[in-house]
Amino acid sequence: MRLHSFLEGLVLSSEGELLVTDVPHGRIFAISPDGSRWQEKFVYDGEPHGLALLADGRVVVADYRKGLLVVNLATGSMESLCSGYNTENFRGLSDLVTDQDGAIWFTDSGRSSLTDPTGRLFRLSPAGELRCVLDNVPYPNGVAVSSDGANVLLSVTRGNAVWRLARALPSSGKPMAGIYLQLSGGLGPDGLSVSASGMLAVAHAQAGCAWLLDEVGQVLSRIKTPGGMWTTSVRFSHDARTLYIVDAQTGTIFKHSLTQ
Repeated sequence: MRLHSFLEGLVLSSEGELLVTDVPHGRIFAISPDGSRWQEKFVYDGEPHGLALLADGRVVVADYRKGLLVVNLATGSMESLCSGYNTENFRGLSDLVTDQDGAIWFTDSGRSSLTDPTGRLFRLSPAGELRCVLDNVPYPNGVAVSSDGANVLLSVTRGNAVWRLARALPSSGKPMAGIYLQLSGGLGPDGLSVSASGMLAVAHAQAGCAWLLDEVGQVLSRIKTPGGMWTTSVRFSHDARTLYIVDAQTGTIFKHSLTQ
């Protein structure tokens, strides 16, 4: 059965335009803030999952098969940024985020799970140094940086949890990590988004909802989507007055007001 789409990786441009990936068809869409205009901005032979914007306007893509790619949507050009670690190809990338210093944190989930907890979290420095931060994660997925830059938040889909670790890494070895949020039901957390004030939004895959947490991780609300169960991605608007929620099952992006 051919999928109509599977939307993931929602980010917002500096002008408020929404960018989203379509995994099975290798597409990146640009959508107007009011949702009235959808434009196919880029198509290629790949499986784009996550997106992150660089300061120069280019887009970094976490592609399940091809690794990290850099796309210039204005010119239509694409180049490989990183395709593997040591002599091994990545197992299957899921998501990424850039931090305050310009480093790229990204997840390599492959087919990891509770019975095979070998998913990895990587950090690519602005100088091009690639470090494996964690290698024991049961399906690492969405990743975000806290608003103060102190911590990295990681969706652990097959563990139905969000982990937290310090962004400042030890000089060698693995950092300490702990459970920041434990969910139940559905498949587990997918995409994450952090507002400037420190709120965290969590897409709960196969549960048809998103969770909103305050700056210390206490649940503020559960936001049920009007349709579809496969919530894959969330993103705060620049003024944090709106939360965008992606449902891949119906190919829909919902807007939820946070001012009511």
